[in-house]
Formats: sequence, C-alpha cells, structure tokens
Amino acid sequence: MTVIADKDPAADFAPRTVQLPGYPVWSGPFTHLAAERDRLAGLRWQSFDARPVGATLGAEISGVDLAREQPDAVIAEVRRALHEYKVLFFRDQPLTPQQQVAFARRFGELEVHPFIPSNTSCPELVRFEKSAQVSGFENAWHHDVTWRKQPSMGAVLHAISVPAIGGDTLFADMYAAYDVLDAETRARIETLDAVHDFTRAFGHALNDEQREKMRAEHPAVRHPVVCTHAVTGRKHLYVNRVFADHIHGLDLDESRALIDRLCRTADAPEHQVRLHWEPHTVAFWDNRAVQHYAASDYWPQVRIMERASIIGPRPSR
Repeated sequence: MTVIADKDPAADFAPRTVQLPGYPVWSGPFTHLAAERDRLAGLRWQSFDARPVGATLGAEISGVDLAREQPDAVIAEVRRALHEYKVLFFRDQPLTPQQQVAFARRFGELEVHPFIPSNTSCPELVRFEKSAQVSGFENAWHHDVTWRKQPSMGAVLHAISVPAIGGDTLFADMYAAYDVLDAETRARIETLDAVHDFTRAFGHALNDEQREKMRAEHPAVRHPVVCTHAVTGRKHLYVNRVFADHIHGLDLDESRALIDRLCRTADAPEHQVRLHWEPHTVAFWDNRAVQHYAASDYWPQVRIMERASIIGPRPSR
C-alpha cells in the first residue's frame, strides 16, 4: 500500500468553503459566522441570564417569569435580546392562554389566523393539536404567514403536551443565509420580488366559494426576496417554499429553481439551532430573521402547541 500523506490535506486551503466536484454542495468552515458568534458570546443583560445555544442564533433565557406582568424595562430587554439572538427559549413557563396572550401583546398587536382555529378561549392563539388522526405538516422551512401584506414580526409558541422523543423545532438564521451567498447571486436577487399566496398551503381545504371569499380578503402579495430588517437594518433572505409561489417577472421554472436554491441555505446545520421541547417550554422567535421547521417524527403520539403571532410592518428593501 502506497501512502503519500504527510500532512492534513486541508492544510493547503485557506479557511473557506469549497464546492464538492460535480455537486451543488459546499464543505469547509463557515467563516462568515465567526464575528456574529463572538459578538453574541459577549452580550450581558440586566434583567435575566442568557445562554447562547447556537452559533449565531438561539439563547436560553432564565430569570424571567412570563406569567407575571413584567416592567417595561424588562420587556424592552427581552425585545432587544430577541433581535440579537433571533430566537429565545424559556423553560418551565406554565402559562394560561390569557397569560400567553398578555405577554405576546407587550410586543405589538396580535393577529387572528383565518385558516387555523384557536380552539381556546383566546382567538389570538392558534392551536396545533397533532395526534394519530391529525397529521403535522409543518416540517418544511418557512417564515409564518408571508402571504399577508403585513406578516408577523414574531411569534410566541407554548408547549402544552409534547412527546418524550421527537417533535423538535429547528430554526435557521436568514441573515447568515444571505451572508453566505456569492456576490453574483446577491446582485441578481437584490431587486427581485417573490409572490406569496395562501392557497399553496391552505387552498386544498377550501371549496370554490370559500376560496373566492378568502382570495378577496387575502390577495397574493409581493415581498422582496432580500429584505432589510426594520429594527436591526441587516439584510436577510425572505423566501420559502411553503408560501412563495414564484418570482415576479420570471417564468415558473426559473422562479422555482431560484427559490429552491435560496431556500437550501437554511439546510446547513451551521445556520441552525434545534429546540427539544419540554412541557411548558416557550419559544419566542423573530419571524423575519429566522425560518423554522417542526420535525414530524413523533406520529402517532400527541403534540399540542399554542402560538400567538405579533403583526409586523410590511417587509421592505
């Protein structure tokens, strides 16, 4: 056997990603994450403790009881932490529906979802109750309700009943997803709009009369493919396969290929953080800065969650 190795084959490469020959797959250090990872590690807070759990997103927050009405200063710090970490995790928060709504409302007006019933005393809470008879179809990367003219800026999700194994939710950093793109791709997509349509996810459940009525209330909308976050001023990708139907001005095949390519940036584990739910865990995510994916690996067990969504401004460049 001939051995020619006298050093690590990666020693001749500068720290960067390289494309695997013949495939649209890249390998190597995600160097664009380093500055944000180090910046987040240095943050300190007055009202709570925060433990980062992902490279550039996700922090477990302790020292705050969400069931109690918090002072404005605490809410302001939670808001700032949301924008810094993109998604916050709170453990052991046995909230009533009213308490969950009251907490979420501190951050803005709440939406009422027209296609998913609340099934509680609070219409602002969407209830996801999955079982052997009701399947979970949330296992595709997406921002919530991008088919609205003013999609939600954030969401507060409370775990009521969860399986011991499975049913995790993954979050992907869409700032990092934009940052990893090459200059040519960024230039190409900078002025493009995607058309978002509720019928892609919810149209199959409606008859013709219902579809016509809901279409009048919720026409298809155009949002930039690349948005500038209204608070942080950072650019992020804003397309998903669930609601984005096509790119305005491109034919369908070219649109779908481009959307799919951009959405694949969320697939990199380096851009992700994963939450294993426990009863009364609460996740609060920035619906612009992250996409999420609810793993559907727990059937036929029961998984019950309730979500309050906060209306945001219209996405813009």
